Amino acid sequence: MRKLLALIAVFGMLTFGASSMVLAQDETEADTTQTEQVSDTAAAEETADVAADEMAAADEAAEEETTDGNIHQVLKQKFIEGGAGFMGVVLLALIFGLALAIERIIYLNLASTNTEKLLEDVEQALENEGVEAAKEICRNTRGPVASIFYQGLSRIDEGIEVVEKSVISYGSVQMGLLEKGLTWISLFIALAPMLGFMGTVIGMIGAFDSIEAAGDISPSLVAGGIKVALITTVSGLIVAMILQVFYNYIVSKIDAIVNNMEDASISLVDIITKYVKK
Repeated sequence: MRKLLALIAVFGMLTFGASSMVLAQDETEADTTQTEQVSDTAAAEETADVAADEMAAADEAAEEETTDGNIHQVLKQKFIEGGAGFMGVVLLALIFGLALAIERIIYLNLASTNTEKLLEDVEQALENEGVEAAKEICRNTRGPVASIFYQGLSRIDEGIEVVEKSVISYGSVQMGLLEKGLTWISLFIALAPMLGFMGTVIGMIGAFDSIEAAGDISPSLVAGGIKVALITTVSGLIVAMILQVFYNYIVSKIDAIVNNMEDASISLVDIITKYVKK
């Protein structure tokens, strides 16, 4: 009887243990399956986000290309609507004005000189090596200030008064070279809006001619002429504003160089005066 009870107990323990192992394995498999499902879902969501970002970037790029294309198309269309005659002349005014302005800006930048260093070099050359060495430094230096220095040093044997007159006279010559072409830029600044206003008047005349021919006033008849008038006016004003900005920059640059020339000329006369006294 005891053996039978012992066998039953052992059998029960084995059965319970096997059931526990099966349940634990099932739970582990369920957890693994759930984890894989969560991972697959996260990966799918990440892929969808990446695809959405790529689509958004592609849309933005397409919109930018479309905007650029629209800008060019609009400018081209407005140019044609404004009339090839007046719009072409306004465009030529802009091109020639910009060409002259860019040439002046390059010339003025090349004409700028470090006058303090030039004065030091000229003074040292006069004290150590003489007039010819100072003139050689001026010949090898670019800009109007060096040219004025050279003219002053060339008259050093004729006295201080002659040096001053030479410096003043050649300074006026250099100022004229700096201001070369400004009158043409100012001409294009004045000409561009005038051409625009002329296109306005011609557009209004065309509108009234259409009204006279039709014998009736309607918006469709007047709209074409008024649109041409407004387009030419706006174009002329835009060209004038662009050229005016360049013109003011050039004038301010010339004023700075001229002031620098005057200060440097006074310092040069002082240096030559000290050299002559020695």
